[in-house]
Order: sequence, then C-alpha cells, then structure tokens
Amino acid sequence: MMMSESLQGRPLRKLAFLLLPEFSHLGLAAAIEPLFIGNWLTQERVFDWTLVSVDGKPVRASNGMPISVDGDLAAAAGAKTVFVLASFEPAHAVRDRSVPRWLKRLARFGVELCGIENGSLVLAEAGLLRGHTVAVHWDNMIGFQEHYRHARAVSQLYCRSGALVTCAGASAILDMMVAWMGWHGQGELAAEVAEHLLLGRPRGPEVEQRAADGAAPAADGVLAQAQALMREHIDEPLSCGEIAERVGLSLRHLERRFRNTLQCSVLDRYRLIRMTKAHQLLQQTELAVTEVALACGFLSPEYFCRLYRAMFGCSPSTDRRQSTTAPVLRQRPAPAAAHAATRGRTRL
Repeated sequence: MMMSESLQGRPLRKLAFLLLPEFSHLGLAAAIEPLFIGNWLTQERVFDWTLVSVDGKPVRASNGMPISVDGDLAAAAGAKTVFVLASFEPAHAVRDRSVPRWLKRLARFGVELCGIENGSLVLAEAGLLRGHTVAVHWDNMIGFQEHYRHARAVSQLYCRSGALVTCAGASAILDMMVAWMGWHGQGELAAEVAEHLLLGRPRGPEVEQRAADGAAPAADGVLAQAQALMREHIDEPLSCGEIAERVGLSLRHLERRFRNTLQCSVLDRYRLIRMTKAHQLLQQTELAVTEVALACGFLSPEYFCRLYRAMFGCSPSTDRRQSTTAPVLRQRPAPAAAHAATRGRTRL
C-alpha cells in the first residue's frame, strides 16, 4: 500500500478499501493491482490507498488468509473513493450498524462509493442504492432482489450511477478498475495499465455475466428457448411435454437434444434450475422452507426436502448460510445425485 504523500505532496486520488469478514482475496488483489501498475508506470503516486476494517484488526479473507489493515474506519479520512469488499457471510457484513451509518455519512460528503460483489449489499443496506441500477453477481441475484426491491439488480459486470459504483466481482473488477481510472481523468494511463494486465480491450459495464444455470450453448437456440421457459415457470412448472410443444419439437426429439448437448434429461435440467433458485433462497433470505418449496414449484414440502437432501446431503432447514462451508450447487447436473433423488418418480 502507498504512503499518504505523493512525490508532489498531493496525490491525485486517495482511496480506501473497507474489508469485511470473508471478503474475496482475489477481489482485493484485482482492485489494487491496476492502481499499483499505474503508479509504477508513471513513477509517481497517482493513486494512494489505505486498507481499513471496522475495528482496525486483521480481517480473514474467504480463502482463510488474515489480511492486516492500516486502521479502523477513521483511517479512511480524506479518501475520495471508498471500495467496500464483501463476499461470503453477507449477513454478517450488515449486522454491525456502524458500517451503514458510516457509509451514509460518506455519501453526504460526496465520497464516491463502490460496492464489490456483496459489498453492494452493504451499500443497499445503508439505503444508498434506492432507485439505482446495481450490478450483482449472478449467484447472489436472488437474495439481493428479495431483500432490496427498491434497487434494480442486473447481471452486468459493473454499473456506475453518479457517485455510486457496483461491481459483480471476480474478473470484472479488473475491467471496472480500468474504467474507473478513465472516469477520473486517466484514460491514457488506463489503456496502458490494461495492456500490462493483458486485458486487451477491457469489457464495458453492459457486458452480461454467464447464466446462473449453465444455459445451453448460444448456437442451440432451441435449448436456450426451452431453458428460458423453465426459468419463467419456476413457481408453476410446465410439464416436459408442454415445453417441447412450445419450442416446436416432439418430447422425444427434445430429450435427444438435451442428452446430446447437456448430458441430462429435460426433467433433470428443469429440476436443477428450480433447485438453483431454492438453494439461493435458502442461503440468502429468511424465507421459511415451506415458502421456498412453493416458490420453486414444489407443492409437497416433504418431497422437496427429500430431493434437497439427496442433492446436497443435508436438509433445507440446515442450509441457511452463504458460507465457504455450506453445500455448493454445481451448475452442471450431477447424474448420480439426480437419479438417486428421482428414481422411480416422474413428477416435477
């Protein structure tokens, strides 16, 4: 991290990074490295940054590494931009009300605020994203929409709305940081930094993220259409025959297309899409298990619980935290688990 004084005694842009427990270590590196490269290329302290935590103590990243910081929230004094980094355990990130209060105060004084991954959830909890378009990682979209309906969540890489910036995280952070340099008068330097990062042509904010349920290859429009129908009819599922009819194929032909391309049946894919939503609702919201089951088209909570246990090895009631140790839903169907859960059954 850089000293507070530039070679000319006045840094162009002073920044602070608020690290919240279980933040992404990759996210921090992706945000800082472009700044370091910019300073290295110019041989000046064009960007000056500070790492802070709520209490000034080291913060554990999601990969288990403890990261030392420069101080508590007060150490961010004078920063023109504050980046909020949060990833796993987002509920813990908003539990301490001192953070939303602090962010509100910064916003009143015109500080630019940027939420990275679930850092955007913290900005929303502070009431700062009302009416704004927010870039949310696809895996957190369900929970964000359920909690913060006053904001418009989108699956873009990043968004800028006035003095508020949101980023979905991961590799999108590099694109966002290069764009951020350009927003603050360093367009030429940003292009040079992108070259050193091997970014080629950085992606724009409007670029869409990958579909959350492992959608069909773009070349197969029929499978994409079929899965779009599945996503549109989660709470009241269509029959596989109805899906085939709507895409203009016989069910037998559609089954063949699914098995040849996605290595699963139409029913398996539909269940995966619905269980994806159920998994996210359970981990990211406070909805009751019965409510989650109905929201995902399972009229029988008992059947839903059996299916869930077969897929994840635990009951829905014990899978209520978005943590590194919680069950993970892979985006490719797991044939063994799916068949074990549904052997002898044909219902959705």
